Amino acid sequence: MGRPARIAMTIASIAAVAVVAVVVLMTRSDSDAGTQPSADDGSAQVVRDNSHRLNAPGHVEATFVEFLDFECEGCRAAYPMVEEVRAEYGDRVEFVVRYFPLPGHFNAQRAARAVEAAAQQGQLEAMYQKMFETQAQWGEQQTPADDVFRGFAAELGLDLAAFDATYNDPATVERIQLDINDGKELGVRGTPSFFIDGVQVRPRGPGDLRTALDQALQ
Repeated sequence: MGRPARIAMTIASIAAVAVVAVVVLMTRSDSDAGTQPSADDGSAQVVRDNSHRLNAPGHVEATFVEFLDFECEGCRAAYPMVEEVRAEYGDRVEFVVRYFPLPGHFNAQRAARAVEAAAQQGQLEAMYQKMFETQAQWGEQQTPADDVFRGFAAELGLDLAAFDATYNDPATVERIQLDINDGKELGVRGTPSFFIDGVQVRPRGPGDLRTALDQALQ
């Protein structure tokens, strides 16, 4: 093998290692970091009265809570898994969404504000699903996605004046920050982070979630 070929192979190897390192770091910041021990001092709550429910079972036997970031790729990957168990257990388990936009995601807080504005018009679930289904269009960018999210509101038939008012209201940011503060005190360090009946669980797949839910329902 000639010297130019050896140099090219060396550069390619270094690049491959760098890519793997970046992927590992991103994964840790979005999900594995959530395995940190709880820092709950007693003031935080896993679920509050104003926390958003995705469903309303006639009889709640267990409560499933997800702290999420709509721009988080890990949350997008977990979304089908959560929807799967929600369809299966939704008649007995209450599914709660709490905001936890990560600082490194440029549009994460904007997305949370859009979901909150939709929730105020009774369209929480529709906007929640819209965000994950379209994440590839607006996520991982450094330009504001305000117009994109307003477009989603229009597609959902929301009152746009009311949407704009809630989206731009400082109280909406405070509402999101309340979730973040609770999450931090409960030991949430990344997303997605799941709690079942107040206990943090770290599933590797839908099977692990089913096992945890089955145990909670016993």
